[in-house]
Amino acid sequence: MNGVIMDLAHTSSGKTHRDENFPVASFLIAPRHRAPILAFYDFVRAADDISDHAALAPQEKLDLLDRLDAALMGKSAEDAPVARRLRDICREGRLDPQHARDLITAFKRDVTQLRYRDWDDLIDYCRYSAMPVGRFVCDVHGEDPSRVWAANDALCAALQVINHLQDCAKDYRNLDRVYLTRESLDAHGARVEMLAEPTAPAPLLATIRDLNERTARLLAQARPFADLIDDMRLAMEVGAIQSLAEKLIARLAVADPLSEKTHAGKIGFALTGAFGALGALLRRTLRPRRALSPAAPDVHSRIR
Repeated sequence: MNGVIMDLAHTSSGKTHRDENFPVASFLIAPRHRAPILAFYDFVRAADDISDHAALAPQEKLDLLDRLDAALMGKSAEDAPVARRLRDICREGRLDPQHARDLITAFKRDVTQLRYRDWDDLIDYCRYSAMPVGRFVCDVHGEDPSRVWAANDALCAALQVINHLQDCAKDYRNLDRVYLTRESLDAHGARVEMLAEPTAPAPLLATIRDLNERTARLLAQARPFADLIDDMRLAMEVGAIQSLAEKLIARLAVADPLSEKTHAGKIGFALTGAFGALGALLRRTLRPRRALSPAAPDVHSRIR
């Protein structure tokens, strides 16, 4: 056996959708929608594992990502089960594979771009690394992009930055990746090398707090998202994710991610998610679904 199939077998981290910080196709999602979401996740997980692999040289990673993309689009003699499965599901469900290809773009950027200039630069990364995930899920459910994508983009970008803040030391130590922006580091007199310290020095902690506050504003933009969704079960899932994200933002406002736990424990994860899901359900019961103004600007123009 050779080609992409063998390479993916050697690059897999073994991580599954159950290991993520936020729900992925949980029991709240209707069973008929879980298969396409999980196929998308498996493809993205394979690409993410390539970009994070410690033993591969940068060019090897880029080549593998190109081959995975070609397999998804049916433009390669090589094949990979994760690419074939997602390709078939997209064809059968008339879903746009570009969402998955955008993630490939993000993972290539992870290989070639290890630092981010400012908030706009980071949000542009999120446009490829995070927003397409939610957009695909909305497409699977037949949601109206003009109504839900702006709020989706805000939530997905916030989830991405939360992950960056939680894992800032690990990303630096293991992969030399720094998503804390140069602009914010410089504003607080922090240096990238501080990420190697056992506890965050005051300037680094101020940088993390600064980016966390910006992320809280993203979450405020995302708050109407669940109420804009037609599918009740998806609305509950989004409500759970929003609630979990707000809990983590509150934790990052007081904790040091270099020395303290900032990820949610299993019990806290379940309770916070349940609270958010029930809140979305109750709001749907008690008041009409709100509409998003067609004139509302997107996340790129609103967050500065």
